[in-house]
Amino acid sequence: MSSLPVYPWHLAPTGLATRRQLRARGLRPGGQQVVAEIRRPRRGGRPPLVGYLYRVDQAKPVRPMTPGRTRSLAAALRARRICPQCRHDAGYCIPRSLGACVPCADNR
Repeated sequence: MSSLPVYPWHLAPTGLATRRQLRARGLRPGGQQVVAEIRRPRRGGRPPLVGYLYRVDQAKPVRPMTPGRTRSLAAALRARRICPQCRHDAGYCIPRSLGACVPCADNR
């Protein structure tokens, strides 16, 4: 059991946000520690979903994309479009579940 405060879904106090909520505001946690958890119950006896909360007032602005980071991201996304079997650009990111473009996966 954690020593962090735990809040029910949609009942977190003002001033706390998840990573996604911070990102939507153009912020990032910026090295601060998690201050609380938020839990969402699930059906079927499955364990609840847990989200970590950070203080909004201690969050820092998102770092801007530099030209080098932009080139690196473009290269990584381009590599995900290349089929490992036929070596063609599929025009979309190859699903990891298939491991190849759709035509190559269908020919197996």
